[in-house]
Amino acid sequence: MGLKKLATKVADYKKRLEDGKAHKIKPAHVEAVLQKLRSKEATLQADISEARSADKKTRLEDKLQVARTHIERAEWLLKELSA
Repeated sequence: MGLKKLATKVADYKKRLEDGKAHKIKPAHVEAVLQKLRSKEATLQADISEARSADKKTRLEDKLQVARTHIERAEWLLKELSA
């Protein structure tokens, strides 16, 4: 699953929470997305270390930052669902 699709899922879960529909969100689904985001983060880190050109490295670092932002959001959402 691509980074954009995972980010969209996290954003959708957050919107449901804000709309008062948190009961429809299963923590297991958020955990699955979080696991995929962490996997994507690890892959991006490996790709950055192997990148030869500065442009590619910069692009991958930008993607890594996006992944980390969404990991933080997913972790926050998981805490909100637990509360």
